[in-house]
Amino acid sequence: MNSLERILAATRLEAVDRPPLVPQLFGHAAVNAGLSLRAYLHDGAALACAQLAERERYGTDAVFGFMDFGVEAEALGAGLRFYEDRYPDVVDPVLAPEGDANCLTLPDPQISGRMPVCLDGLRRMRVALGDSALVAGAVAGPMTLSAQLYGIESALYVAIDDPQRFSATLDFSTRLAILFARAQLNAGAHAVVVFDPAASPAVVPAAFFRAHLLPRLMQLMSTLRQEGAAFTWLNIAGPTAGILDCYPRIGADVATFDYYVDADEACRLLPRTCLAGNLKSLDFLDAEPETVEQQARALVATFHARGGFLLSSGCEIPPEAASANISAIGAALRED
Repeated sequence: MNSLERILAATRLEAVDRPPLVPQLFGHAAVNAGLSLRAYLHDGAALACAQLAERERYGTDAVFGFMDFGVEAEALGAGLRFYEDRYPDVVDPVLAPEGDANCLTLPDPQISGRMPVCLDGLRRMRVALGDSALVAGAVAGPMTLSAQLYGIESALYVAIDDPQRFSATLDFSTRLAILFARAQLNAGAHAVVVFDPAASPAVVPAAFFRAHLLPRLMQLMSTLRQEGAAFTWLNIAGPTAGILDCYPRIGADVATFDYYVDADEACRLLPRTCLAGNLKSLDFLDAEPETVEQQARALVATFHARGGFLLSSGCEIPPEAASANISAIGAALRED
């Protein structure tokens, strides 16, 4: 059973030889490759090389084309400030607080901003790996992209004060996510992870999620499946217990759950959904490797009989994480 076969079986809750190892390693790959984050986020060849080296180093079952949450907004004309050692900030949003998304035109992923960098990286990884391991793309979900277009504070004000205008923004963001995801699948991604951290109950109420985000995420997941994605994957960090029951309706084959939700609760809420998580990302900075390994082993034990599990972190592992702590996850999959 190769890495891709292992992951596909897990997404279907079928038997696997071991749980797939799919930690959220993005910027950490740049650090290990001796690259600044600025360089990593502007060069598809460097991104692919670093991701492939990361897989070899830690024995993971997937590589990721995730870059940062400013990619789509930048392609629409937003101004970003880049740094050597951390992710960029949107410093000049596309939309002013009184702006309307109806004035925006969808970008061309082949030429707009850094979208081509992502596509180039995915092509290179797929050529290198074929169908031996998962090549995963990434898009910002509707709420997160809307927050990037206005800035998070302005976006929340618009959502409250002018829901009709914000609905137009969510609709535009959904169309853009579909467009960029389709381009990533065509570039060679087996699946595209929908990252929507701004949809977390830590940011917006669960009632807002159900009324406004659920239907748009349904549309996005349905389209991804129609476009040939091997499976669908929704990644929302934070205290998501109040919305996890929505995921089957959304059509998420894989659901990432963070450390705020324990494994037993996630299993209760999503008995027939493949779960990915839920190691605490900050533990990779300062915990002892033995502690990380023990936590990972406990997760593996919890899902042993159930299956349908990807051993991962609940959120991105920080770029500056200790390599020994990441190696400890793989150690948890080895027999004593």
